[in-house]
Amino acid sequence: MYDLVTAFGLMLILEGLLYAIFPAFMRKAMAQILALADNQVRITALITAFIGLVVVWAVRG
Repeated sequence: MYDLVTAFGLMLILEGLLYAIFPAFMRKAMAQILALADNQVRITALITAFIGLVVVWAVRG
């Protein structure tokens, strides 16, 4: 449970930094995401989650 909370905190830090450092880019990215079809967003999210799983698996072994 400790690792899950730590990972969640790190995700919030990274996302917050992206919005703080590149606000215009993040607004543009959000607008582009809103223009995509639901299936495109879903597939991209699943691919991203799978890549994250592989990274965690490789690091935690």
